[in-house]
Amino acid sequence: MAATLPRASKSPVTSSFLSRPQSEFDSGINTSTAWTEHLELGSAPPSDDDDEVYRPARALYDFEGKAEFRELSVDAGDELAVVKEDLADGWSLVKDASGEMGLLPRSYYTFTSEFTPAPDLDVSQSHRREASSSTITRKSSRASQDNDQPIVPQHTGDWVFPSFRQSLLGGKSLNRFSSFVTSGAEEWVLKGKAADTVVTEASSHNRLPSIESEDGDNDSEESGNRLSRIGQGDVDRHFVDAGHAWKEKLPPFRVLVHSPSKRTSSLSGAFTVYNVTSLFYAQVDSDTPPGSPTRITVQRRYSQFVILHTALARRLPGIALPPLPEKQYAGRFSEDFVEARRGDLERYIGRVVRHPVARYAEVVTFFLGCESDIEWKRLIPQHLSMPPAGPSFYAHVYHPAFNLDLEDAEEAVRRFETHTRAVGKGVQGLRNIFGRVREARIEMSKAERLLSYSLLSLITSKPLTSAPTTGTVEEDNHYNAKDAGLMNEDGAWCWREGCSNCLKLTKAMQKTSEALQNVGDLYDDHARRRQLATHESLKAVSHPSSIYEGVVSTHRSTLTRYRECTKEIHADEDMAARCETVLNTTMAEMETFHTQKNEDFSTLTKDHLDGEIEFYEQVLHRLRAARKCFDEPQYEALAMSPRQPSMYERELENPRLGSPPLLQPCPHVFDSAPMRPVSVAIQEGVGMILGPRGSVFGKFW
Repeated sequence: MAATLPRASKSPVTSSFLSRPQSEFDSGINTSTAWTEHLELGSAPPSDDDDEVYRPARALYDFEGKAEFRELSVDAGDELAVVKEDLADGWSLVKDASGEMGLLPRSYYTFTSEFTPAPDLDVSQSHRREASSSTITRKSSRASQDNDQPIVPQHTGDWVFPSFRQSLLGGKSLNRFSSFVTSGAEEWVLKGKAADTVVTEASSHNRLPSIESEDGDNDSEESGNRLSRIGQGDVDRHFVDAGHAWKEKLPPFRVLVHSPSKRTSSLSGAFTVYNVTSLFYAQVDSDTPPGSPTRITVQRRYSQFVILHTALARRLPGIALPPLPEKQYAGRFSEDFVEARRGDLERYIGRVVRHPVARYAEVVTFFLGCESDIEWKRLIPQHLSMPPAGPSFYAHVYHPAFNLDLEDAEEAVRRFETHTRAVGKGVQGLRNIFGRVREARIEMSKAERLLSYSLLSLITSKPLTSAPTTGTVEEDNHYNAKDAGLMNEDGAWCWREGCSNCLKLTKAMQKTSEALQNVGDLYDDHARRRQLATHESLKAVSHPSSIYEGVVSTHRSTLTRYRECTKEIHADEDMAARCETVLNTTMAEMETFHTQKNEDFSTLTKDHLDGEIEFYEQVLHRLRAARKCFDEPQYEALAMSPRQPSMYERELENPRLGSPPLLQPCPHVFDSAPMRPVSVAIQEGVGMILGPRGSVFGKFW
């Protein structure tokens, strides 16, 4: 039986901050009358029979409350007293050190340790297990035999028995800002209370107990937009199969971001709008050719992508979401930047819908399917007002029981972390080398043009300006080519008039020179267009260790809890089961990375090879056309008419050997880039819609 501290016969000696007046407060906070009544009752003198105290807590994040909604503003680290923990929609009633009382989201604070005996209390060495709270409790304590013994609040980290912390955490303090804490995994493991998920107005599904099986799926209600009709079942329930992989509820589909256009608003000024088209393919037999896909097109701007990313991070805290592309102000309407931003947004939303869980999230279907601006403005506040899922996310993860081995889980995360770091390092090197390959193609373009000019200069006897060496004597340059015997009247490269052999040779070599100009143009275009797209795509597979850092951190912290709760002296089967749920989630994310890595690098390699094949086929086509000029009957036909000057002869005096700088991909979010602070400010703020709470989890994923 868990040891507990005795309740004092009289009110304990506590500060006014921890004293609690008797109240009949309406926990629903349904009306302002209930709030007023509570304040009036709170001003009355406390009853002598009321010996209850508030639970001490500490704010995890900054929160700017709105006075009109009776919300309390706090800063990270503020000490709080929780009056009522479980109110509607994930809120709690709390009081700060100044005595001000208000509402605060449950996930924005954590309880500090339960009350400990006063320093002079004699604590025995009997080891009895205490009930878990939202933080780790002490390993050894016993109930006080003195009802008059005062109790004092213990702050987080001030342990009476330091050996407990060292044994559980390896001598390290638990980072309250780690992904294990901020994602709600810690609260789920310790308390397991998140199964009673609160349903907000924006949701169309019902509350589900964590023990419900997949067979109990109910059809979801049809939502107001067309895209939401593609899904069946509860969107907040996620299933992991025996192979530690997410079970897909929806078939894959494609999303294209295209046709950007500039718009102007009297309120926000100029901005760019992108068409976002979702393509749904009907499932047919392998022998049947696929038909035309169903298309749904909406228009979205960058700030709406920020809203989507923020809402996803709040509702899916256990998922490794791709980072949102950078925000940029300088040159944001230039054609090159708009095209780069379009590609980045397409890769971002494409990776979101490829995730087997994120693709059927309500905010994703709303983002891709809401075609009315009026409907968007009406419904988006409901999605943004939904509290962070926190532990409720894990409460709705279903998996086969006892499908994890501790040693396998430890080995998996060790190998996964090493592998993702190696992949990230290798991709960074590949990106650098690929940039040099593109530069080499530009140099090859210049070399092909120079070869073309040199060949044309040879057969026309016109000097090539700015060439490294032409072999032409400078004092001979003033001679007229025809008068000097360098060229005859037909334009042939010969001193004899009417020489048909030289005429055929000259015209064939001129076509070769023109073909080399085309080859040079192909090299330049290939480096600037096709290879740029491949270079941009490499960003999508870069920095996997940073993207999955939260998954690895949560996995390791959960393993630590799992070891402790499975020890014989402290066995807790319920906590162990909840640890298995979190571990199944992280293992499923590792499997998602494994699947997507194979798809990504297969697609990248095939696209690169296809691009090279197409490029060299075009080069070969032009070279073969020039080669045919030397074969009969084409070669004989060249003598039928005089040679016409080439369009490139005029460029011999000023050859096109220079080229504009090669456009480089926009930096990745995790690259070192000067624009980084701007994007962080935008993504963390999300305008004035969400306030400071808008992107809390976005900092960690």
